[in-house]
Amino acid sequence: MGAHEQGADATAGHWLTIPRTLCFVQNSDDLLLMKRAPHRRVFPNQYNGLGGHIERDEDPFSAAMREIKEESGLDVYDMRLRAVHNISTDAVTGIMLFVFTAWADRREFISDDVEGTLHWVPIAALSEYDLVEDLPLMLPRILQMAPDAAPLFGLVTYDEMDKIQIQYVHS
Repeated sequence: MGAHEQGADATAGHWLTIPRTLCFVQNSDDLLLMKRAPHRRVFPNQYNGLGGHIERDEDPFSAAMREIKEESGLDVYDMRLRAVHNISTDAVTGIMLFVFTAWADRREFISDDVEGTLHWVPIAALSEYDLVEDLPLMLPRILQMAPDAAPLFGLVTYDEMDKIQIQYVHS
């Protein structure tokens, strides 16, 4: 079956998602987080991991590596897929988020501050930071995962009070 016979143009009535990556780079007991710039439309002034959109010619792993390099200049190792989230925001399209962890040997990073500023944040002090709303739900789970653990699969929705909910499938 060729590329044109895969049915990718049959979008009517189907859930469409925008693929993105999110990576939490660790060094010792700290995570590298980005405090999003105040002018950003999404999550201004909040702390999040590194990541972004997956390009047409990329797989999620390569996209995460590219985003880490672009946003921090760091070369990372031991990158692992920790979760895949299907995020429904009641819009026409949603987000398919591939969540990774990785390690960095060095703490010196480069940053252009266009998207935000980078900070090494102690894991023990995460609750003291203004984190993006899903991080307090996600980080405790993924940071405690065994190195060989299978990724988590989650459905992210919002309740009637517009509060985020993450429902993980248990295997």
